[in-house]
Amino acid sequence: QVQLVESGGGLVQAGGSLRLSCAASGRTFGNYPMGWFHQAPGKEREFVAAINWSGDSTRYADSGKGRFTISRDNAKNTLYLQMNSLKPEDTALYYCAKGGPSDYVFGRWENFGSWGQGTQVTVSS
Repeated sequence: QVQLVESGGGLVQAGGSLRLSCAASGRTFGNYPMGWFHQAPGKEREFVAAINWSGDSTRYADSGKGRFTISRDNAKNTLYLQMNSLKPEDTALYYCAKGGPSDYVFGRWENFGSWGQGTQVTVSS
């Protein structure tokens, strides 16, 4: 079973940028779609972005379109999330997760799993 470890979070001012990374164990990373999710205090975990197995197709929640870019390097077993023009409302714990092929195609983000411990992103105003 794949294990995921997120990193790259931190404290940044509004308008700043961060690049999150998600390191995956195992030799099957390149076989699956991957996604980023976030959870703010007192709120449910929400979908942020997803990418198909090869990296040539991506999908975003409306909140991140035009500001966030998801990418992957299958040779390095690593998933990335470049976040630009950050806003205070982006403050949350960010997680990466693995999905199935049909989950990505049909947008079944609730089926993504194998959660890591998350990395905290805090955006100050």
